Amino acid sequence: MAFFEEINAQAAAVADELFAAADTLKKGDILVVGCSTSEIMGRRIGTGSNEEAAKAVMDALLPRARERGLYLAVQCCEHLNRCLVVERGCMEKYGLQQVWVRPQLHAGGAFAMQAVLRFDDPVMAEDLRGRASAGMDIGGTLIGMHMHPVVVPVHAKTRKIGEANVIAARTRPKYVGGPRAVYDDMPRAH
Repeated sequence: MAFFEEINAQAAAVADELFAAADTLKKGDILVVGCSTSEIMGRRIGTGSNEEAAKAVMDALLPRARERGLYLAVQCCEHLNRCLVVERGCMEKYGLQQVWVRPQLHAGGAFAMQAVLRFDDPVMAEDLRGRASAGMDIGGTLIGMHMHPVVVPVHAKTRKIGEANVIAARTRPKYVGGPRAVYDDMPRAH
């Protein structure tokens, strides 16, 4: 039991550090999370999905996203082409394409199953069309395709959740212009 409490605390710590670094996130923005519970448990991705680990991470992330008014988008595994579980409101706001599938333990993953159970009105979306403003990759799940360019890594002090490496990221607008362009006075964007 202490192991899953530690996982929860680690996930909460990474989320808090991410939100501190991505301080321009606003209500209605998307936080995308890919989570390999196999990696959290010290196994190779896709070989040991664990529902208790998924619950521990979701217990840390979902309330934090909701209190900030963010949409949490949960990426499924490659067996479902990395589609995502999102709230219907997110799908509608961002004009996402709905797909028809239900995540399972070994096709979608335990974390996606938690999202289906815990979201208010979950739907499956094909992709986020690069609209996520922040993200967490727990265990090498490759979430970058869902984030708005330019993706900026957040170097969190907490580098692991369980045995899984974790990388957090935020986004910023692209710099444009040439040698006369000035960026110093621009507010930091997500």
